Amino acid sequence: MIARLWPIFRRDLALLLRGAQGRGGAALPLLFFLAVAMLYPFAVGPDARLLSRTGAGVIWVAALLAAILPLDRLVEPDVEAGLFDQWALRGLSEEVLLMVRIVAHWISFGVPLLLAAPLAAGLLSLDGGQLAMVEWGLLLGTPGLAAIGVTIAALTAGLRAGAALGGLLAIPLTVPLLIFGAGSLQPGGEGGLGLLAACSLVALAVAPFAGAAAIRATRE
Repeated sequence: MIARLWPIFRRDLALLLRGAQGRGGAALPLLFFLAVAMLYPFAVGPDARLLSRTGAGVIWVAALLAAILPLDRLVEPDVEAGLFDQWALRGLSEEVLLMVRIVAHWISFGVPLLLAAPLAAGLLSLDGGQLAMVEWGLLLGTPGLAAIGVTIAALTAGLRAGAALGGLLAIPLTVPLLIFGAGSLQPGGEGGLGLLAACSLVALAVAPFAGAAAIRATRE
């Protein structure tokens, strides 16, 4: 099974890293993430205490938006090309294929955000302890964001204005991740990491089945 899935994973990851027709790719979510961190201090002023208190929320909102930027190319192009039908004929279930897609999506945006978090933390006046909590939060929470993103992409595949609709659907579903992720940086909020991990695991468990059902429904 792994030998059959490995080429699909490499293809998915390459497409997400490169972007549609070689444009954007993983650089776009990363640049968007850093742009939000750079512009926020200009909006609220140079008060380091205020930036430190609100910076976690800004980082998580930026992470959410970075996760949903590629929604239109996560699933829909393969549905339109009939690739899921071909894979099904080869005995590969949609659930397994979507789990592979979730992993590829997470690597394409989650890992760059983890690497860029120290720079964003510096721009937002977060200290070393807060940066460590941000990194742990992103490590635990971004897989859940990736799972929700792939699920929404499967649900909206083939719909007119699917990308815009997907963004609207993703926001309420990601609210628990945002609350626990940003709340973990507040005093006494360390327990939020456990709740964040739990929410992320639930999303990872549900996403392949919900997305697969949506893809199969497009065939009917």
